[in-house]
Amino acid sequence: MADEHQFIEDGLQRSQIDEFFADELGRAGYGGMDVAKTPMGTQIVLKAEKPGMVIGKGGKNIRKITTQLEEKFELDDPQIDVQEVDEPDLNARIVADRLANALERGWYFRKAGHTTIDRIMDAGALGAEIVLSGKVTGARSRVEKFNRGYIKHNGEPAEDIVDHGQGVAVMKLGTIGVDVKIIPPGADLPDDFDVEEGASPEEVVPEAVEANESVEQLLEEPTDEELEELGEEDAAEEAAEPDDEEVEEVVEEVLEEETAADDESEAESEEDESVEENLDELEEEVEQEAEELLDEMDDEADEEGDE
Repeated sequence: MADEHQFIEDGLQRSQIDEFFADELGRAGYGGMDVAKTPMGTQIVLKAEKPGMVIGKGGKNIRKITTQLEEKFELDDPQIDVQEVDEPDLNARIVADRLANALERGWYFRKAGHTTIDRIMDAGALGAEIVLSGKVTGARSRVEKFNRGYIKHNGEPAEDIVDHGQGVAVMKLGTIGVDVKIIPPGADLPDDFDVEEGASPEEVVPEAVEANESVEQLLEEPTDEELEELGEEDAAEEAAEPDDEEVEEVVEEVLEEETAADDESEAESEEDESVEENLDELEEEVEQEAEELLDEMDDEADEEGDE
């Protein structure tokens, strides 16, 4: 199987397993999963608000889920590890399911949205966004948004930092989609900066101070001792350089060698021309002799015909 098809198969299987856990563990506060294939089997890490409900009495529920994974998705020796979510109000998947359940129980969408996003911000989130799409009040579907704090929508931070969760509320007029995005506390955003009041540049950026000092040293005027050292170095370099007379002698020798080489090449070319002339003369003589032989053969043939 090609790599592209393998990626598609893995992604499809992952989404199907995620839907299976959402259906089976909805009451336990399912908060997402991580799947990793190891030489020993398939390692699955479950995040849940109530790990006891996931495991069940004596591990009965977790064994049942493991068996269903082997039969339904053909996983090799699945190993499930259940982890408790420390702060459910900062898990986008759990918050989306809670909000969807509140809407199904009859909460007004505006009150449910504001209450949910206030709880997220009270938990310490840097920013949050809730989007409700569907027939929230009447026969016409529309989109309602609730924003607090700071949120990223594009780029690498939106993929790596923002926690994204979705849920569905089944109402009488139709389904309502619930989309939740949360930036957790302590997230390292690329555009963050701190203002250090009363701090010296040496403490904050020592590298910049060193660079500034090196520039100032270059701009300072040299002392008399430094000028003398520079003069001595220049004199030593001049002494090490060859004299003009030596350079002229070397140039003359090179020119003589080049002229000698040119004379030899001219002599060789003249010899080649003489050889070619001799060959041309031989070819002409051979052609004349051949013509004479042909004429003689023609004359003999004519004489025999007369007889």
